[in-house]
Order: sequence, then C-alpha cells, then structure tokens
Amino acid sequence: MLAIYLGLLTAGVALFVLSYVAPFRVAALMRQRHPQHWQVVTEGTDGKLGALRTWMRMQYVLRSPALPLLDDRDINRWRGIWRYSQWLGWLCWLAALAMRLRWG
Repeated sequence: MLAIYLGLLTAGVALFVLSYVAPFRVAALMRQRHPQHWQVVTEGTDGKLGALRTWMRMQYVLRSPALPLLDDRDINRWRGIWRYSQWLGWLCWLAALAMRLRWG
C-alpha cells in the first residue's frame, strides 16, 4: 500500500511538471515551425510584449480552437499534455489523500 501511495504522489508531481513544461515546448515548436503565428502571440499593437503578457497570450492560444488548425502533430500532442496532465495530477494527489485518510 505504501508503494501505491508513493507512486501516486510521484505521478502527481511528474504530471504537474509536465503541465508546466508543455506550454514552453509548444512555444518553442511554434517559434521554429510557424514563426508568422508566433509573431502574432509575441507582438501587440505597441510592439513587443513583455514576458508576462506573452505568457498570458500563450494561455489564450493553448485554450483556443485555432492551435489545432496548424495541423502540427507535435504541437497538438504537447497541447494535449498541457490540457490533461494537470487534471490527472490532481486525480493522483486526491487518490493519495483518500488512501491517507483511510489509513489514518
């Protein structure tokens, strides 16, 4: 039982790390393969955007239905990882918490 508990905690941490890394990977792929679309994300009407505004725009891009229209398998895969890894991470942690409450 302890191995399952620790496995759930470790899987939760790994999934949360994946949900953090995935937007950066999508951004890197967009910069390399679709620079014209990446330019739309990083430039506003006043010129270049700061890091925080770029991050906020990237969150909108990840949620938008336009990203799959690029028809890039790797970008779509990383978008899916970003979309579902956080939910699965919470599921693992809640399962570990349920195990802990049952033991306690």
